[in-house]
Amino acid sequence: MTTSAAQTLKLDYVKTIGIVNNAPVGRGFANPVDLAVHSDGRIFVLNRGAPVFTRIGVTNMEEEYLYEFSSHGDAEGQLRLAAGIALSNDGSVAYVSDEYNHRISAFDSGSGDFVRAFGVHGTESGEFDGPTGIAVDADDNLYITDQNNHRVQKVTSEGRPLLTFGSAGSSDGELNMPWGICVAPDGSIFVADWRNDRIQQFSADGEFIAKFGETGGDDGQFTRPAGVAVDEDGNIYVADWGNERVQVLAADGRHLMTLLGEATLSKWAYDFLSANPDEVETRKISNLTPELPPHLNTRHLISSQIEPYFWGPASVNFDCEGRMFITESSRHRIQVYQRG
Repeated sequence: MTTSAAQTLKLDYVKTIGIVNNAPVGRGFANPVDLAVHSDGRIFVLNRGAPVFTRIGVTNMEEEYLYEFSSHGDAEGQLRLAAGIALSNDGSVAYVSDEYNHRISAFDSGSGDFVRAFGVHGTESGEFDGPTGIAVDADDNLYITDQNNHRVQKVTSEGRPLLTFGSAGSSDGELNMPWGICVAPDGSIFVADWRNDRIQQFSADGEFIAKFGETGGDDGQFTRPAGVAVDEDGNIYVADWGNERVQVLAADGRHLMTLLGEATLSKWAYDFLSANPDEVETRKISNLTPELPPHLNTRHLISSQIEPYFWGPASVNFDCEGRMFITESSRHRIQVYQRG
């Protein structure tokens, strides 16, 4: 469902990718929290599912399950609490944050081989306490939300510290458990200031520019925003996790649009149903879009019981063709929209 206050922005639902797979390997997702799209169309989906379902699954718009890499654990190349993923500018390296092991791991995006890791637990420059979001700038430097240190760190692709900005608090430029992050087309940095229920914009050098949103469920308000992306026109897309929706703001902060989700069955879901006819019969007698009584009229309860809606929207990302990918952690799927 889409509601819009502006006619200049159009987002058309395209398809859904995904199905739950609570196994250590294989087609499907397990609590995906983020993704990155390669210029060749490969989609790298970061699965956070605990305790053993962590992996990066690689698929594409045709829903071919191409390969996977990494696993749950603490050794080199393993992930314990995966949180964010980003690709280098040439697409050859995938960077993944691990908030439990307080480090960033780099993988060869083609083979999935472990390349290197950097970061240790701490508060000094180059150390992390629960790193989450990752964004790559035009020079292949990384901006990383250092969640429990309430800051953002900029490092080289090898992990050498370059810049730190932000501190604990709720004033302009201060952060409270930041999560998602992106580099806008103009080079500025947008941060999903999770516990402050807002988005903040900084210059590439870490200077505060603007803030957007406040706590709440109305248009332009947020509850624990988890992801942020910015398009070429400066529109701001927010995975409003606590409100089970995606909101779009204009560059000046005006509310433009709210997406609630309109998922259909994925190719993988149809494959599963064709092999399990008993599940087809169960779906036929189930009400997957119920009218809920007033005492269940909360965003979480509505989304958890209405199948097409977002449930746990954790990140929002764009590919080079203007397609928007919304990662749904609780329904183990991705909803894809096309920006018009």
